[in-house]
Amino acid sequence: MAEVGGSALRVVAAGSFAGRERLELLDRRGRGGPAVQIRRTAAEIVDRVRAGGDAALLEAVRRFDGHDASSTAALRLAGDCPRPAGDEIEPAVLDAIGRARGAIETYHRALLRGPGVERVDRDGVRIEERRIAVRRVGLYVPGGRFPYPSTVLMTAVPARLAGVEEIVVATPPQAYRDSAVLRHVLDLAGVDEVWGMGGAHAVAALAYGTESIRSVDLIAGPGNAWVAAAKQHVASDVGVDRDAGPSEVVIVATAGAPAECVAADLLAQAEHDPLAVAVLVTDSDELAQSVCSEVDSRLADLPTAETAAAALKRHGAAFVTADLDGAIALADRIAPEHLQLMGGAAEERAGELRNAGAVFVGASSPVVFGDYVAGPSHVLPTGGSARFASGLGTDDFLRRSHTVRFSTEAAAAWAGAAEALAATEGLAAHAAAARLRRESEDRETGR
Repeated sequence: MAEVGGSALRVVAAGSFAGRERLELLDRRGRGGPAVQIRRTAAEIVDRVRAGGDAALLEAVRRFDGHDASSTAALRLAGDCPRPAGDEIEPAVLDAIGRARGAIETYHRALLRGPGVERVDRDGVRIEERRIAVRRVGLYVPGGRFPYPSTVLMTAVPARLAGVEEIVVATPPQAYRDSAVLRHVLDLAGVDEVWGMGGAHAVAALAYGTESIRSVDLIAGPGNAWVAAAKQHVASDVGVDRDAGPSEVVIVATAGAPAECVAADLLAQAEHDPLAVAVLVTDSDELAQSVCSEVDSRLADLPTAETAAAALKRHGAAFVTADLDGAIALADRIAPEHLQLMGGAAEERAGELRNAGAVFVGASSPVVFGDYVAGPSHVLPTGGSARFASGLGTDDFLRRSHTVRFSTEAAAAWAGAAEALAATEGLAAHAAAARLRRESEDRETGR
């Protein structure tokens, strides 16, 4: 097999030295979260805003967002996010937004286990578990490189379906000002507050509040390394969702898969960020070479070519394995955010994959549909965390609390077991508290 070094996407044999080296680089992505210096600086920013309130937040907004707001009140971009005039948004875009919102709502509503109570009874013991919606949620919507109205839909729709009372959005002010589509979607999603602030200082304001901004109970939504580091820093004081790092796709393709679709889908994720992951895994050397040629051809006319090429150089590869079993095992090891299967033989193995945030089966099911219109949230685990984490859904906006009721007879019946376990652990007061319930029943019954 020829190894191609001149192409934007490098072909390597999975078992070669170059292949192992590339795979080890992918294994290390995301480990430990953001770099130490980013974590340290983000923590300093958060702590300054926590201690300094409005004044510190305004200073951070001026420094990092380039917005010289006269007061914190000026950071509130809209009280009710007024809908842009109809001629600001193309009819096709308005239609697409409506269809996407409908698909997202349909999916999450079908799987919703919203606020409610479930009960388990057994011989005088009643356990009730309540699902309670988080009251006030802060959603971070990125906007440093481009505005992301789709992220509003992918986070606010499931939050509202779950029963969240107050939805607060933080987004860079420039993204809000520049995008009529973003403003429209914020209104459509029923967002209660929009604050023009991005980065670690926005996370701090959401987590701890200031004189002008009330704190939230949970922060969710993707962001850059500074946002991820800030969320880690505040996680002991406020709920946070999983870290959402740079976008990732692994495409497992077999002979017969359309090279143009494979190449297009690799580039679609690579253009997100220079740190994005775009990987092909195939048992066909011929397909790998065809995909590389197609990638180079498409890059020549791609407006985001600089970003995509940087991502392919850093974390991209076309791994050629000895067989399909090896390709499946390699994809499972990478545990990507998005996994695509193309080619009849690969598509038949969809049920065997364990480690992926979302799986897309067939050339007609590109990840870009998952980004916008499939229905499930596009906020998915990255950096290998798909081994243990899941995509954002209504459950993330619900908390569980249980209520326990023992009858007097049931308390006496279970007290001995509780006492024995407490004594085993050396907790004498625990044992005494359990024993008291048995002795009380004995006295009442005259035993």
